[in-house]
Amino acid sequence: MNATPPYSGAMLLTGTERHRWRFRIVAVLLAGGLLAFSFALLAFTPRSTVEATILQAIAALLVAGPAFASAARSLHQPDLHGVVDQLVALAILACLVSANFVTATLLPVIMLAGQMLEDRSLLGTREAVEALVALTSSTARILRDDRVETLPAEQLVADDIIEIRPGDRVPADGVVVKGMGSMDTASLTGESLPVEVAVGDAVLGSSLNLNGLLHVRVSRVGSESALGRVVALMQDAERSKPPITRLLERFAGRYLVLVLLVALMLWFTTQNTGAVLALLVAACPSAMVLAAPSTALAAVSVAARHGILVKSSVVFERLAEADALVVDKTGTVTTGRLRVVRFEPAHGADIGRLEAVATALGAASTHPVGRAIAQWPASPATLSDIQEDAGFGMRATGAFGPVFLGRESLLAQHSIAVERPPEHDGPVAAVAEAGRLLGWVCLSDEMRGGVTETLTALHELGLHRQALLTGDRQAEANRVAAIVGLKEVVPEALPPDKLAFVQSVLGAGGKPLVVGDGINDALALRAGLVGMAMGGQGSDIALASADIVLTGGDFSRIATAVRLARRTRRTLRVNLALSAAWTLALVVVAVSGGWAASGALAAAVLQNIGAFVVIANAGRLMKFNEN
Repeated sequence: MNATPPYSGAMLLTGTERHRWRFRIVAVLLAGGLLAFSFALLAFTPRSTVEATILQAIAALLVAGPAFASAARSLHQPDLHGVVDQLVALAILACLVSANFVTATLLPVIMLAGQMLEDRSLLGTREAVEALVALTSSTARILRDDRVETLPAEQLVADDIIEIRPGDRVPADGVVVKGMGSMDTASLTGESLPVEVAVGDAVLGSSLNLNGLLHVRVSRVGSESALGRVVALMQDAERSKPPITRLLERFAGRYLVLVLLVALMLWFTTQNTGAVLALLVAACPSAMVLAAPSTALAAVSVAARHGILVKSSVVFERLAEADALVVDKTGTVTTGRLRVVRFEPAHGADIGRLEAVATALGAASTHPVGRAIAQWPASPATLSDIQEDAGFGMRATGAFGPVFLGRESLLAQHSIAVERPPEHDGPVAAVAEAGRLLGWVCLSDEMRGGVTETLTALHELGLHRQALLTGDRQAEANRVAAIVGLKEVVPEALPPDKLAFVQSVLGAGGKPLVVGDGINDALALRAGLVGMAMGGQGSDIALASADIVLTGGDFSRIATAVRLARRTRRTLRVNLALSAAWTLALVVVAVSGGWAASGALAAAVLQNIGAFVVIANAGRLMKFNEN
């Protein structure tokens, strides 16, 4: 029973963060009011200098408290944000010591405005998560004892039968058991065209039922559903840090020491307090703090909009370097929606028994071949102790002994003689029982649209070496490769063979992008520079092993992901150069004494301008499209 709301973690801010922000805003409002009152007091009663100074001091202390608290917290876990907090706190402290209460009040107010701008920009992905969560129906219609009951969607469990009426959003993943309809999956997969579903077809939570009354058996709920995995991936990507951010944070402490040394030298040489304050504020790496995360989070949001889910922002940097493509066939280059063409019984075998054993084993398989065989209209045999050998096939115990479905090599392992397979341009699976061959199952697979064009686009993007890996026979592998224009083919590849091939590409200096969808692709997906899983039909293991998940079946999104990664890399480099140059320019002006006594305030305003420029440049990524 999943009684807890599955997406409760997708909050914009934690309770502690909200409390701190409220406290700081209240402090700023009170301080602003006291400062304005002090100015009015001086304007109407010029002799009230002492009273006005006391009001300004109180205002400064009000806003200094939260600033000092932030600086103190950053001492326990130093990072770039901590450097900013510590430098601002030092500048405020210097203002308080020198009785410059106006600057001590306005400085944290200006920096707070910049931090609010920063947080607002970084909340984009969190808001995208909440927008996804909002797609889930809050209620569900469940069928019980020929009655329809309405209950909260989070109370659904596997095997519940729910009713989906036209206009309803599907509250959980499931399989249609009655009815026909059209599903709008654009919100989750990015697929613009409606998907027709009938009995036996899978439907995804958050899909919109356009027409037809459906009865759906719930298969996955909460965080295990397709939407739940989308939310989890986006949250993981949000929490991850780009490599450049981690590198900068390693030197954050040294940077702070360097700034303090320069400030001390400036004080001893000039005795100019205003210049020292300006230096402390000018050296705040505010724009640098935003350079990497704002770019990465913009890229993650854009990717999600295109049906590309990235587990970590680090992946973009690796994907931008990819120069080779290793792609699986079944379910990747092809749709993976196989259908049985015919059964070929072995000499003397009963075709009815062949069909019964094959459909029973296929019904227990997660492989596309097994799922296709399970759809054949036959009465399945009664089996027990069913097991799946990834990349080989299925085995179990039947009424007459051990039964097998899969590769010829699986049967050979158990000393079962195999006849020559029938001539067939497509996958062929062998079936055996009690030590002898029952026959063959011949299947066909549909080619996925846009593969040839995408492979050409990837070649133009620099992924010159392109290889097709498949567990199918040589003839079928060559047939598919010829259709899509691939020259390097590795047929009859088991999971270790696929892993070895990817490792050989890496050993030769290549940087392979590996694309697959099944259990037998998991090792290769993990070994590649970047692993990408086709999420439409992909297995849970493949999705867990991949760095990127394509939520729909659009093969062209592979090229889209590479283009976005290259664009993200360029944007990040520009942001880093802009932020470094801006901070350096402000520091030079501060050290040279280019500002008057109010230099700290000027530096704070200019720091926020620099941060805004960086955010605006990162925001240009949001205009990215597939063309």
